[in-house]
Amino acid sequence: MFALWHGEMLPLLYFHRAQGVSVLISEHGDGELIARVAMNYGYRTVRGSTSRGSARAILGLVRELEDGHDLAITPDGPRGPAKSFAPGTLIVAQRGRAPIVPVVAHADAAWRLKSWDRFMIPKPFARVTIAYGDPVRLDDDGRPDDARVDHLRQHMIALEEVARA
Repeated sequence: MFALWHGEMLPLLYFHRAQGVSVLISEHGDGELIARVAMNYGYRTVRGSTSRGSARAILGLVRELEDGHDLAITPDGPRGPAKSFAPGTLIVAQRGRAPIVPVVAHADAAWRLKSWDRFMIPKPFARVTIAYGDPVRLDDDGRPDDARVDHLRQHMIALEEVARA
């Protein structure tokens, strides 16, 4: 199960295309655009978010794991705040008994949208670096706690420094 920041999804969608990864995409209007791009790149989609269809989304994601598919989730999406770690990612990992693999992307030249997540669009010929963290396994006690959420968030922030180097 990959955890990535919402603002870094574009280069990661491109890099992991045609690998059959399942992605969680918001049911909001802008989610439809992302869903179409993701499906054109060969992704499977599960629709929902913390504000709409969260229970259905969690069940759908766990089913994807049980069926042997990798997942990609933006723990800070679809509304932020940027680089926050909502507990839903941990719930899915625990119920699906899947490790969380943090992944970040950095472009040496990129446009940044004036959105809550500073959405990154790499410029032509930019060098994009993708960094993967060690898998994080969670205890199966049925509830995420603040310490785990903070640990994963800090792990991803540290990984950003690796990608920038």
